Amino acid sequence: MSSFEDVFGTTPDGRWRAPGRVNLIGEHTDYNDGLVLPIALPNRILVTASQRDDGRIAVASTGHRGVIEFAIDELTPGSVGDWAAYPAGAAWILQESGYPIGGANLLVDSDLPSGAGLSSSAALLCATSVALLGLRDIEVDPGEVARLAQRAENQYVGAPVGLMDQMASMCCTAGHALYFDIRAMSTEQIPFDPAADDLALLVVDVKAPHRHVDGEYAARRKSCEQAAAELGVPALRSIAFEDLDAALDRLPDDVVRRRVRHVVTEIRRVEDAVALMQAGRLRDVGPLFTASHASLRDDFEITVPELDVAVDTALAAGALGARMTGGGFGGCIIALTEASAADSVLAAIEKAFAEHGFNAPSALAATPSAGASRAD
Repeated sequence: MSSFEDVFGTTPDGRWRAPGRVNLIGEHTDYNDGLVLPIALPNRILVTASQRDDGRIAVASTGHRGVIEFAIDELTPGSVGDWAAYPAGAAWILQESGYPIGGANLLVDSDLPSGAGLSSSAALLCATSVALLGLRDIEVDPGEVARLAQRAENQYVGAPVGLMDQMASMCCTAGHALYFDIRAMSTEQIPFDPAADDLALLVVDVKAPHRHVDGEYAARRKSCEQAAAELGVPALRSIAFEDLDAALDRLPDDVVRRRVRHVVTEIRRVEDAVALMQAGRLRDVGPLFTASHASLRDDFEITVPELDVAVDTALAAGALGARMTGGGFGGCIIALTEASAADSVLAAIEKAFAEHGFNAPSALAATPSAGASRAD
């Protein structure tokens, strides 16, 4: 692997990191003004950087060949493509927002698996943003950096993402989950330290090829927006859990009813999970994970065989709860297990995948970690 000095011929001024995330519970609730509960992972994007005084940014990656260079003042949405669109987008939004970031050399390194639904794109935007700001000693509130990173992904990269991933990457703290209320734009740190309770949180990448993700995601979002319009509310968050049956009776389409039932019950599951965590009853959160998966499988219909087999196998092997996490149609599951059972649960999933002829899965250690920071 080439060093920063090898690539740019100069020594770096610093290193900055931003982590990926996994969502504990609260799936497809974000664009319905709902609640989410992510943790930051120890896996991260690392950006090593040095200042330049010519108004240009050069980016390189340990995972890609070559150096891509562009002038900050000439950036427009879409003007830089491929993976470099993300650091270019971060520079563009900071410049547009009036931050005097100046030029830079940036070397990107990562131990976040891409394509696993662990928010490597948000982590890259956040890591680049804190590096560009940090090089010039510009202090910006982490939540504001998250909002800028989301705008960059929406407007520069062209991906209609919500704000959860960026908020997790910027605002999580070690040993906690981030309770993020999208409607209120408020956050709260909820104690979440499985190891302290002799538990483990397995994150298993099922290595399933993503199937029609963009079109299916858009279809789910459209169904939710259609239902909100028919029910006369700004978003499905406005439907109280106690009023769910009455709301479903007003919807003529069975598919739309099931989408609504998932969102409203999932928001309640987030509230219940937070209450249990605050009461120190982490083991009791497991059944909520399992109920969430059943809802995502049956009502939201975004699982695939690999996700279902992984969840069912984890539960049969003794997991306290398991669910798919992320957008669906591939990606990862999480399983809450006794620490002593984590290896046997993973081994059972590996055996089941081999028997089904699936790609071999891989696992991450999901230690609740801190958000973006300087790394040196």
